[in-house]
Amino acid sequence: MDEDLLTIGAFAARARLSAKALRLYDRLGLLSPARVDEASGYRYYRADQAERARLVALLRQLDMPLARIAEVVGTDGGEAADLLAAYWADVETRVAGQRTLAEYLRGRLSGRSSEMYDKFVVETVEVPEQVVITETRHTLADELPAWIGASLGRLEEAARECGGVTAAPFVLYHAEVSMESDGPAESCVPVADEKAARDWAARHGRAWETKVRTEPAGRLAYTRITKAQVAHPQILAAFEAVEQWMTEQGLEMAGPCREVYFADWEASGPEDPVCDVAFPVK
Repeated sequence: MDEDLLTIGAFAARARLSAKALRLYDRLGLLSPARVDEASGYRYYRADQAERARLVALLRQLDMPLARIAEVVGTDGGEAADLLAAYWADVETRVAGQRTLAEYLRGRLSGRSSEMYDKFVVETVEVPEQVVITETRHTLADELPAWIGASLGRLEEAARECGGVTAAPFVLYHAEVSMESDGPAESCVPVADEKAARDWAARHGRAWETKVRTEPAGRLAYTRITKAQVAHPQILAAFEAVEQWMTEQGLEMAGPCREVYFADWEASGPEDPVCDVAFPVK
């Protein structure tokens, strides 16, 4: 046997890890022994593998998924550091969202929901019948913002073939969208030319689950929110505020709730009004 190789026990001591951890890393494909004795099954490691073993252990302390650990340890120098930075940015974004959600839930659990709802002004508006081109998708909450932007972009582009956009685009929620429930949600863009819209849908309907339909006229109860308030979970408070107002007014829901995007999202700042959270009522 090569004298430079270390037994798993000796290598574990040098790497300051347990033999159990090293066997796990081997099984997960993160750190394989330099040699495995075919007869005994004993594992042997090179001394210079200790640094990788310690790196794997440290990355696991960051709750990094195994696939991303393999990517980091399999990459050299600055690129590996960039991969770690990208992962940690994702973690901080997730934690920030969880922190906001915890604050929202703390308000609800402490009985301060009415204080949150009082921040929203609820009104009603009559909307006319509209021909809309739509795209429907089952999606979880973490994928929803990206899908809304992409789907409305596709539909607004398509509207050029359908006589142009005639009113603010909106998103309908036919069932709850959360981390456990995937809707579906339906992006809708009102257009001028129904025949052209149906021709467009016939050509593209299968690609993105698109279709054309007529959205009936009706009355909406709504509250207007800023770009910052569109983020989850702030937007939940807006929906709940409208629902509470409807109950107080003796109104019943007459269709799926919706978000109406009336402003240029990219050009808007955090405190600019961009969206109406609305419920059809009767």
